[in-house]
This record gives sequence, C-alpha cells and structure tokens, in this order.
Amino acid sequence: MATPKETPEQLQAQNIIVIHPGSLYLRMGRASDVNPCRMLHAIARRRKPGGLAHRDPVLPVAVASVPMTGSKSSKDSLPEFEECRLAVSHTLQSCVQSDGRRRYATPPQQISAFNRRSQPETVDGPKTEWRDDLVGDMVFGEEVLWLNPGGEFNLHFPIRRGELNLHRSVGGSISSVMSDLQAIWEHVLQQRLRVDLKQLRHYKAVLVIPDIYDRGHLKELTTLLLNRIGFGSCFLVQDHVAATFGAGVGYACVVDVGDQKTSVSCVEDGISHPSTRVRLDYGGADVTQAFYWMLQKCAFPYKECNPARPHDAFLLKQLKEEYGHVNLDVCGSLEKSFSVQSPQQQKRRFTLQIGDEAIVAPLAVFHTELFSVTGANRALPKTQKPSAADPNSEDCFDAEYLRETGRRGKENLEQTANESGLLGAGAGGDNPDEDMVAEGLEQETKEVGRMANEKDFMLPGGQIIGIDQAVVQSIERCPNDELKRKMYSCILVVGGGMKFVGISNWLQNRVSLKIPLVYRSEHNIVTSSKDIDAEITAWKGAAIMSCLESAGELWLTEPEWTRHGLRILREKAVFMW
Repeated sequence: MATPKETPEQLQAQNIIVIHPGSLYLRMGRASDVNPCRMLHAIARRRKPGGLAHRDPVLPVAVASVPMTGSKSSKDSLPEFEECRLAVSHTLQSCVQSDGRRRYATPPQQISAFNRRSQPETVDGPKTEWRDDLVGDMVFGEEVLWLNPGGEFNLHFPIRRGELNLHRSVGGSISSVMSDLQAIWEHVLQQRLRVDLKQLRHYKAVLVIPDIYDRGHLKELTTLLLNRIGFGSCFLVQDHVAATFGAGVGYACVVDVGDQKTSVSCVEDGISHPSTRVRLDYGGADVTQAFYWMLQKCAFPYKECNPARPHDAFLLKQLKEEYGHVNLDVCGSLEKSFSVQSPQQQKRRFTLQIGDEAIVAPLAVFHTELFSVTGANRALPKTQKPSAADPNSEDCFDAEYLRETGRRGKENLEQTANESGLLGAGAGGDNPDEDMVAEGLEQETKEVGRMANEKDFMLPGGQIIGIDQAVVQSIERCPNDELKRKMYSCILVVGGGMKFVGISNWLQNRVSLKIPLVYRSEHNIVTSSKDIDAEITAWKGAAIMSCLESAGELWLTEPEWTRHGLRILREKAVFMW
C-alpha cells in the first residue's frame, strides 16, 4: 500500500520544535506531534573534587518539622494552619451531598488509631540501588531521583516558582542556569526527538514564556536558542496566550496552576492585558506539602518518609494526585494502600485510612493559610513591571525613550523657546501625530500603573489571596465593562497543579459569590476544552500558532538577532513589550 505524501504544512511542522519549560517538567516536541515529550526539568552535575554541594529540593522546604499527633508541640506549631484546617473541616461537615443528605466525617482519633496499628507488608522482589555509577558527569530527567542524596552529584532545577532559579549558591548565576537549560534541552533534542544538533539551523523553535516576564531573561533565552543551541529562527509566546489557542477560545481569563506558581491574566484576541497579570507563588507542590502535614497529623504509617529525598517527594505527589478530590459525596474514612520502593530496601506495601484530608488539601488554593507550611501564604505576589521600570541599554527605542522624546516630554523646552521668540504662536499644535503617540504612551503607563502595586493581591493581615479572589481581582482590572463581561463568561483553567475531581465546580461557586451582580449569570469555567489534557494546553496552543500562515512574520532569525539584539525582539514580539 502506497504511503500518502506529506503536505508542505506537515513537513514544515516537523521542523518546528515547541519548548514549554516548567518548574517541574519540560514539555518539548515537534509541532506535528500529538503530544509532547515530558521530562523532569532537572539536571544533576558531578561535583569537582573539593567543590561545594548544592541540591535543589523537589518540594518547597517546610518552615517547620511536622509534629506527630499527640506530641507536646503539635498544638503550638503553625496555629494559622491548624485554625484554617479546622475551619475548612467544619465547613465541609455543614455541606450536603448531591442527594440532599448531610455529610458525615469519621473522627480523626479513629483514623489515627487505625494508622498507628497499620504495619507494612514486605513485597518479594529485587532491591533497587542508587545509580551513582551512571556514565558521564551529567544526569537528566527522572534518573536524578535515584542518585544518592549524599553522593557526589549536585541537583539543579533551572526554573523555580515560574522564573529562572537564580540564587547565591553553586549553580545559581544566570550563566549557570543558561548552561543547565542548554544541556537539558540539547539532551531532549538528541535522545528523545532524535534531532541532529548539527542540522538545527534547518529547524525553528517556539519558546513558551511566562505571562509575567523579565526582559533581561528573555534576551538570555533568545541568545540561548539562536546563538548557543543553534536554531535557525525562533519566536516567543506567552503561556496564557498559547493556552487560549490550545483551548480554541478567542478570549478568556486564564488561570494557570503549575507545580510552584499560580498565574492569572485576561487574554483577548491573542493579547494578554498587562494590567490584569498576577503571579502567586504557590502551586501543586505547596498543596503536596500541606497534604503531607495532614497525613502526619493522622499518623501516616510510612514514618521514615522525608520530603527532602526526591523519591519520597514524588511518592507524596503521587498520593496527592490519587487521593485528592473535591467530591462532597465521598464521606467518612477510606482505606487506601500504596507501595514504597526505596533504594537498598525491600519493597513495602502500606495500608492507611484517610478522611477529609483528601478534600482539605486541594482546597488550600482557596484557603491560603494552609500554605503556611511552606511560607507561600506570605510571599509577595508578582505583577508585570512597565518597561520604564525594567530598562535595557541595548533597547535604544523602548517605551521610556519614546516617552522622554515625545511631545509631552518636550513641554518645558517649548515653553523656553516660546519665551525666547524662537517658535511661532501656533507651533505647539502643528504635529498632532506626536500628541497621539505621547497620549498613547501615557495611557499605557496608566494601565500598567494600576496593577503595579503587588499589595493589592494581599489581605490586610499580609496573607496572600486565594485563587478565586485572584480571578475576580484580575478581571476587575480590565479597562471596560464589555471586556469584564467576556472574561467572566470564560474562565480557562490550565496546568497540572489543580487536576482534582470537582475543583472546577468549587471554583465556579466561589467566584460566583464574589463577582458583581450584573455578571453573575454569565460566568463559566472551562477545564478540558477539546479534550486536551490541561497540562499540555499551552504547548498545544504554541504548536498551533507556529503553523498559522500569519506566523511567517513572527520568526526571528539568527542574523537578525546577532545584528540588532534586543531591539528586533521588541519589534517582532507577539506581546506588549
């Protein structure tokens, strides 16, 4: 049977590599692929003799050790966490099931007593060993989980909390992070996508960047793609804009819940409005730590569990994803079993009982006091800085330059000239185009300025707001009522940090209680549009964008970048610079 010939569009899509880097996972694939390759976005480097040790944790570090039930310190540790946990538990007990009956809960003492009596069962099979004998000085992806924490490898995650992982320890400089990204991405290109790096000049790259970005970091990433890795051309697209393309909607208030950050913004016709953008430094990993804290409160039978060890951190993440839900019809305690495969130990199977902890933990994104476990509840939210607050010497014609040289910026000079008789009486209004440019720049400054105060997303006591309040705050910063109405009618939830059964309905109900009355009949939550996994919605949208006919004007080539630098990126960017 003859093989059908590929169309020019299909051939073009095979030469486009779409890269979506995240705090936990990297998603990379050809634009023609149905699903991207997903790999743990981490690298382990062998330390040089006498070198300093550094290991980035998989989960955010807990601010205190977890008290066991019945210990003297259990009542005094993190009182705001305990107070919030009890309040949410009481709220759940006052709810009703779908058939109208009231919910019931198994007493925590009964669950704890069962878990204390639970003993692990040994499973026959070979023991696993640490894999420090792997060939080479670099280890990538999931293989880093099986390196001995006390061994000779340093562990690095290049992205944390949705931005480059810059710190003062080993591997925390911008050049080190870029080297880590280059090594990881080239590894995926060669080993997973089977791309010859020597042929990369014939390939194009699309990089999905955060909705709130640092202009200096964008410069480094573009240099990485075009000059260091060697793609022939590239363009950058914001993750929220790509998500609307992936979901097939023209406008939406996009809520992206990742592993370590939650971001919200309003997108219309491929433009993310700067004044509506906010990033909150909590995500699925913080939910995992809150869940682990609650498991410990009910005598978690796997007593040696240590979230600082990568394989235990991923076990807790797996338990959260399997057990977590927001289904009010599930009441009382449930008996669950899970297996633990630790290096140099026999595989064991544990049995535990779990109650409403499986519901309370996912609800932490609404009740941020539960994030006091990691301190994320006190982290200052991030908003988009205007270009005037983030200037770059290479960009000679940025918004700040235009503002300073515009008509409005020269009023004092004109006044001096008038007093000297150098300008005619009508000279002040001879060029309306200059006035128009200046007024447009002033309007942009006002729009971004409304959002510049991060404290608007904090509660009076210094507590970060929940995801439902962030949605309302973001939409209310839209410039007009018509746009607000459109955004309330389509709230798009993407990312892998909030994939719990029933949580979208909970979000919809919480938002409906806070939005103005005139919009209450119009809000709608979209979670799995077109049956696409929420984790890859943005990647899929970037792949779709790269194949559009209009994308031909977006590509930034290596000669253009080498010659013009940041200026050409600003001119060709598909987002408001």
